[in-house]
Amino acid sequence: MKKLYSFAVLLVLFVLSHSQVMAQDFVYEPKNPAFGGNPFNYQWLQSSAQSQDKLKDPNATTGTGANQDPLKQFQESLNRQILSQLSRQLVSSQFGDDGLAPGKYVIGTYQIDVTEGTNGISVVIVDQSTGNQTTVTIPYF
Repeated sequence: MKKLYSFAVLLVLFVLSHSQVMAQDFVYEPKNPAFGGNPFNYQWLQSSAQSQDKLKDPNATTGTGANQDPLKQFQESLNRQILSQLSRQLVSSQFGDDGLAPGKYVIGTYQIDVTEGTNGISVVIVDQSTGNQTTVTIPYF
């Protein structure tokens, strides 16, 4: 009986060892969109990270302005309007009421080159003191 039992075990092991083995490839798919994952995961990952964040900046503002004094809000609004009006007057005095005309302008340490191209008006602003350059293209309407 013992021989029959060991023979049965050997027979089962033999059958199992020669049976067809199935497998599939292991493919890594990142979840984070910054590493090639699905871009629709971003909002879920962001909210999950924020909900787990135990450290809050005590100096951070909520951004709603609800905690801000109305008088301070008025003062900031007035400052923005005055600076906006001042910048409009400065642009009007430098470039005229017609706006930017093609040419070269120098304002302090800034050199402004205005040219017309096929894509629109190109404005190149160069800070001559540092050499930094900014290009703005205003498309035609």
